[in-house]
Amino acid sequence: MAYNKSQQGKSKYRSEALVFAQDATLNLSKLRDELINETYEFSGYFEFTVTQPKVRVINAPHYRDKIVQLAINNVLKGIFNPGLIDHTYACIDGRGTHRCVDKISEFSRKAKWEYGPEAYFVKVDVKKFFYSLDRDILKEFIDRKINDDKALRLVYKIIDSAGSIDKLGMPLGNTLSQLSANITMNAVDQYCKRTLSLRYYVRYADDVVIIVRNKDEANRILNSVMNHLNTRLNLNANKNKSKIFPISQGVNTVGFKIYSTHRLLRNESKKTIKQKLRKMRKLIVNETMEPEKAEQILNSWYGHAKNGNSYNFVLKLLNKYDYIKIENGTVKIIEEVIENERTLLRRESIQTSNAQGELH
Repeated sequence: MAYNKSQQGKSKYRSEALVFAQDATLNLSKLRDELINETYEFSGYFEFTVTQPKVRVINAPHYRDKIVQLAINNVLKGIFNPGLIDHTYACIDGRGTHRCVDKISEFSRKAKWEYGPEAYFVKVDVKKFFYSLDRDILKEFIDRKINDDKALRLVYKIIDSAGSIDKLGMPLGNTLSQLSANITMNAVDQYCKRTLSLRYYVRYADDVVIIVRNKDEANRILNSVMNHLNTRLNLNANKNKSKIFPISQGVNTVGFKIYSTHRLLRNESKKTIKQKLRKMRKLIVNETMEPEKAEQILNSWYGHAKNGNSYNFVLKLLNKYDYIKIENGTVKIIEEVIENERTLLRRESIQTSNAQGELH
């Protein structure tokens, strides 16, 4: 199952994956034997940097290690996910960002109806969550659910491999990192739901959104959650992002500015798509990007944008960038516009060459 999943992404085209796939049956059998005999050794990480949505260093496992981590993840999520609260949405089958946005919108409407305009948002964001996650605390939570020593030694080997990078944290490229986030932050979920009895509570990874009755309660809840993060999980809240807001101001989270009546795309999302549209035109004209690839990127963003009140913004994009259109609910590249621009470039190139020849 893990191998099949590893073949679904771009990583299957990397040299390690291609070599492994040449004799997948034998290689999987060897890997399985290593796990059973406890002779499996982790191969370390390779490092690269991504720039979107912000600059981050990614430490990813090598291909055969990725298969092992996917296999572990398949089993662990079946053990831990049933114990998670209903209103946590990151990296859980059938949930995700848009279900999270829908729930925050729903809770905003209900809270405003119940508490009136005095209601307040509480937003908690963990400072450098993946880089500061306490691996010993994570192992403590895992140890409570798994009684098999052999399985624990394997899981701990993967967790402890992060020690080659830093004394704290889990690598962003590690397949187990997202599940580790849910296992760790579940302690916050249980504290907020069981101890603080918070009704309007939603979490996505390390971002927590709560709606309470008034400003005084909001301040008390914010301090309680931040204190619990520090004392129980050895984590710190990002004080610049962990704040309270009147419900009328809405809340910035999971890609949208969410109000009780509507939701808008965040400015970062608007800025990013504008930059991509400016670059794409040149890339497609110069034939360094296939129109199909551009359409895939744009439709992924458009699918996200349709979950907010983005009609006017999309209309402005269509008016400004004349090489795209919406057809049958999807973004299409207008081939005629691209071809006309290529023709103009060829003519300009010929004229420039002729002028240079005359000068010589």
